[in-house]
Amino acid sequence: MTNVTKIKKATKVQAPIVEALKKAYENPTYQFHIPGHTKGNGSLPEFKKLIGRKALCVDTTDEFDNLGTLHPATGPIKEAQELAAKAFGAKKTFFLLNGSTAGNLALAMGLTKKGQKIITNRNCHRSVLTGMIISGAEPLWLIPNRFEEWGIWGNVSPESVEEMLKTHDDVAMVWITNPTYEGVVSDIKSISAICKRYGVPLIVDEAHACLWNFSKHLPTPALQLGADAVVHSLHKTGGSMSQSSMLHIAENSLIDVDAVEKALKLLHTTSPSLMLLASLDAARANLDSARGRKQLERAISNAKYLRREIEQMEHIYDLKPDFGYLTDVTKVFIRADGLSGKRLESILEIDFNIEVESASDAGLLLLSNIGNTKADMEYLVKCLKQIDKTQYSDICYLEKKKHMPMLTPIIKKSLREAYYSPKETIPKELAIGRISAEVIAECPPGIAILLPGELITEAHLPYLTDYDFIEVLK
Repeated sequence: MTNVTKIKKATKVQAPIVEALKKAYENPTYQFHIPGHTKGNGSLPEFKKLIGRKALCVDTTDEFDNLGTLHPATGPIKEAQELAAKAFGAKKTFFLLNGSTAGNLALAMGLTKKGQKIITNRNCHRSVLTGMIISGAEPLWLIPNRFEEWGIWGNVSPESVEEMLKTHDDVAMVWITNPTYEGVVSDIKSISAICKRYGVPLIVDEAHACLWNFSKHLPTPALQLGADAVVHSLHKTGGSMSQSSMLHIAENSLIDVDAVEKALKLLHTTSPSLMLLASLDAARANLDSARGRKQLERAISNAKYLRREIEQMEHIYDLKPDFGYLTDVTKVFIRADGLSGKRLESILEIDFNIEVESASDAGLLLLSNIGNTKADMEYLVKCLKQIDKTQYSDICYLEKKKHMPMLTPIIKKSLREAYYSPKETIPKELAIGRISAEVIAECPPGIAILLPGELITEAHLPYLTDYDFIEVLK
């Protein structure tokens, strides 16, 4: 009886692409089409052994085996996107390959043109900037609050958005990154209300917050707060495979959905991976299931446990929402007395075999994921307690390097004009006083150090120690 009940519950979780791919695997055909490895027969044996024969058998693209197409969306792919839209509260959802980058590029390319202005935060992802280079739109920089002690950008104030809209009457959209990479949350509800008063669309790069829709213990997602479009990196925290994301268009959105879809068609590969698309379908189905909700609540519980334990430590601290902003509890940014974030990262990796999401000048970012167990978190706590009681020294001062760019740009030329201007490559030391011709934005987190058209100053040099040469305008 128990087994029957489990089977009935399992069938309630719909995953159309997964089901179609399973059917194709169980009913193999003679293949005279791409991909050329032909179900793994043409693959290097060592590679085939590493990832498994089944993975290569289901590595196919659309239009085959009744799997549907991505552009235009048909069959199981169309059905999966509709289920995702329902799960996330969107009017329409597009599955993205090449990560949320593809969605950001399509939004800029489809909705803006040369000379139009986009109000966006300086700590936006480099894909937002790339989209502006393609379309010719120009950024109007919002400078978020700086959390100096932590060495990171903070929240965007609604007042700064309104001031920008009052000052400029040629704004095509407001584009906010929320949360920040480290989990700091801005007041999207107030920003959305301001945008609606001025009749300007609000785009939210919510790449790091695809879980919010599935737990009342997490911040409210932007689609529920009035955003017109949102991107989600399901591969970051939602459980899909790397490079797979979603773009959601809100009900009553101000944006031209057809223009965005046409841009996506231009940007996407014409041979989309069904494995990646199926992983998006599976991630949505899992998050929307009782099992997925249980995993998410465990991730939240694990994060709260980690924070409680850190608060008992003498020399290690976690970033808490205790001075006028909110945070995503599952993103735990920590710092330690006397150690840079990079040094703390190396201690965890070398001494304890722990890999963290990222590290910068002051601290490092730990993610409490839906796939982490309580045992994982207990081991992490044990290691941090040992570090807390050990006299480690910081050797990062030898590098003379900074990792989190927090500079206010000095703009001398528009992004697109500078990007397509004549250039030359010169030694980094000679670049001070010149105008940058390239995008320098290290990943993670992909925040710009320098952009085309910006003046290079001495303050940039500590962020450029890995560069011997810089591309500048002639």
